[in-house]
Order: sequence, then C-alpha cells, then structure tokens
Amino acid sequence: MGTIHNTYFSKLRHPLLPMTSAPSVPESPPLTAGMPEPALAAQAIAQVLQPLARLMIGHGLQLMPMVELLKKALVDEAQASYGLADKSSSDTRVALLTGVHRKDVKRLREAPEATELSTSMMPVAAAVVARWISEPRYLNADQSPLALARTLKLSLPGEPDFTTLVGEVSSDVGARAVLDELVRLGVVELREDGYAALKSSAFVPREGLAESFHFLATNVSDHLASAVHNMTAAPQASRMLEQSAFCLALSSAQADQLQARARQLWGVALQQFLQTATVAEQRSQNDEGPKHRVRFGVYFHDTLQTQSAPTGVTKTSRKNARKAAP
Repeated sequence: MGTIHNTYFSKLRHPLLPMTSAPSVPESPPLTAGMPEPALAAQAIAQVLQPLARLMIGHGLQLMPMVELLKKALVDEAQASYGLADKSSSDTRVALLTGVHRKDVKRLREAPEATELSTSMMPVAAAVVARWISEPRYLNADQSPLALARTLKLSLPGEPDFTTLVGEVSSDVGARAVLDELVRLGVVELREDGYAALKSSAFVPREGLAESFHFLATNVSDHLASAVHNMTAAPQASRMLEQSAFCLALSSAQADQLQARARQLWGVALQQFLQTATVAEQRSQNDEGPKHRVRFGVYFHDTLQTQSAPTGVTKTSRKNARKAAP
C-alpha cells in the first residue's frame, strides 16, 4: 500500500497496482488563513534550487545575472498578484513586499522587457572562446582559431598561448580552471603535445536546444505554479491536481521497468486527455467568457537513493516503500 502526498496536505491509502480506470482525486481540506511561514518556505525553496543550480552551472549562468532575474520576478509578481484593489502598487510597497531596494524596484518597473541577458555578464569561459575566435593574434591566415600552447613555457617564441589569452579576459580566474571547464563542455580538446584546440563542433548550436529550454520553462513553471496555488489559494478556492508516486530501495532493473511502465501509462492517459480536450476546445469556441489555458503533464525521476526515507515512512513500510506524493 502507498500514501498520496500533495501540496494541499490530503492523504489516503492507495494501492499502486496497474489500473484500468482513472482513480478519483482526493478532495483537499480548505487551508486556513494564517501568518506566512518563511522558514518552511525557505526549506522547500532550498530543495527546489538544487536542480536549478545544476542548470545554471551547466549553461554558464552565473550568480549576478540570476540575482537580476530574481529581482525582476519578485517585482513583477508583487505588482501582478499582491496589489491593492483599484490601486497601483507604489515602489515603496513593492520594496516592502519583496525586499528589493526601492531604487531597483523603480529601475525594473521602468525598464523595457529584456529578451537577453547582458553580454557583460558573460562567464569567463565563454568570453575566452569569444576572444579566441575574434582576436587576429589567435587566428590562422584562413581565420580559423589557432591551437594554443597551454602555457607560455610550452609555446614557441612569439607564439600566443592559452594562459595569456585567459589573462587578457580576466585576472580573477586561473587559466587551468578555464581550460578544464572548456574541456568538460566538449568545446576544447587538450592534445598530447600540450596544445589546446577549439573543436569545430563548438560553433554549431545543439539541435533542438531552444525547443528543449522552451518546454523546460513552460512545463516546470506550470507545475510549480500549481503547487504554489495549492499552498496559497484562498480557503474557498479549488485545488489543482498536483501529485506523484515514489518508491524506495529499488534495484536499477526495477527502476527501469517502472520507467517503461510510466511511459506506457502516460501514452494511454495522453491519448484520452487529448480526445477530451478536443471536444472541450470545440465547445468553448462560442463562449464569450474569459478563456483559460490548461496543461496536463507527467514526469518520471530516477536517481540514486542517498537520503533517509521521507517523514512518515516507518521501518516496516520502508522495506517495500511505495508512496504517492506531489
């Protein structure tokens, strides 16, 4: 037997067995009004930030542009969701709600929508590559990037080297650290003769990367928005479906089998949902009321179990833990 957990705190016993019909979703008890719980929110956000940090590091997004993005999100949300009725929020009120300095609030509210991060925030590794492919001293006669000796000592007299290149971009980061990062990214090849060479594949955008980021943003944003809605909605408001199932102490083979089963179940659910959604769209065409956007999704996550069982899992149930949670 398993337990369903979700962001609106409802629980029930539920057997995780193959199902021929969709199970009913438990109704949640209304949330009672009360003071905010910043400590509990901080604990949850800290866990949410872990995969976000992985994404940032993997794609060269550093702290300062991320802080700017966070400030902008806080200001926008304060205006959109926490404004006073029939009044526009003042810079002082937005600053009070968010902790963003009033001068920054004013700047962000007046600034046009930015489509890209400032190139001044470009990470050192990316800036090194940009200089490598644009500075004439680091180019061959045919304008292709030179292979560079890793250090000045390894280079021939008058020949540019990688350490010098990095020093021209930044004095705060060591050349070896930059080289290791570029090798890790697959952008640079470190040859046996001590020379570093840019790979031609480094200049070819990864196919489908823009689309992948688009779906990452829309899927994860809507999922998190549903969970936040369930935590913050008024007591009389309805709760959104936001649940998931988890299992503990599985072998790799069993985890793979569960993933295959999850994909199979999703295929069936997707087909049925799209059939219903098509009818819903047709029936909504002549409705002049406000229009809604709906997203229904699923995810599967498999990772090594490194932490203790979640709260509420007893020693007995841990042996064959099968749980359902948001």
